Amino acid sequence: MADAEEKTNSCGTVCLKYLLFVFNLLFWLAGGAVMAVGIWTLLDKSDYISLLSSNTYMVAAFILIGAGAVVVFTGILGCCATIREQRSLLIVFLILLLLIFLLEITAGVLAYVYYQELNAELRADLKERMVENYQQPGQEHITRAIDNLQQDLKCCGSNSSADWRDGAWIRNYADRRLVPDSCCKTPSVGCGVRDHPSNIYKVEGGCISKLEEFILQHLLILGSVGLGIAFVQIVGMIFTCCLYRSLKEEIY
Repeated sequence: MADAEEKTNSCGTVCLKYLLFVFNLLFWLAGGAVMAVGIWTLLDKSDYISLLSSNTYMVAAFILIGAGAVVVFTGILGCCATIREQRSLLIVFLILLLLIFLLEITAGVLAYVYYQELNAELRADLKERMVENYQQPGQEHITRAIDNLQQDLKCCGSNSSADWRDGAWIRNYADRRLVPDSCCKTPSVGCGVRDHPSNIYKVEGGCISKLEEFILQHLLILGSVGLGIAFVQIVGMIFTCCLYRSLKEEIY
């Protein structure tokens, strides 16, 4: 009877080992995917980030990249702990899983909070940044970001092209232009002298609506990936606890 019970325990331990090993391989791949998503979020139209007054968007992306790097290391550690059946390594693995879980939950929550505040921030800050900083000395990165924004998202001005009638640019640098050349559907030097819809982008809601849509898509991906991987880790924690308990029982 005791032999049968011991055999059952051994089979259970072997099954747990294989399950945890497979989980760690998938977890390692997921870590690479999480890092890729975080890096893509920062690099894809990264100039736009300079137009935001809050760093929440960037912080959420960096947290996800950091969590992904730790996931890759943790996946390797988990495989070693599973193969060697070392309870001390399993404890370290479990602690790292918990740490990553908290990091990814934080990234997800930050993305959600910023999602709620995004529209108000854009409406408060984007117009001022565009009309006051465009083509100003020392603001080359802002100028480049605005030109890229208007061309890539096919928009003109923060709320509308009329926004360009105010601010430092129209007074000092416009040179008879009504809007920057990057507002034109076919950009060329001086094309901004005509602000007719046939020549420039006239979008309802202006660049605010376009930028908001762009960032919300990225935040949705950030939050979904962070929370998705976090909840998958709960399964890994359960497997780890079960294997730790099984190894402990077999020793005695």
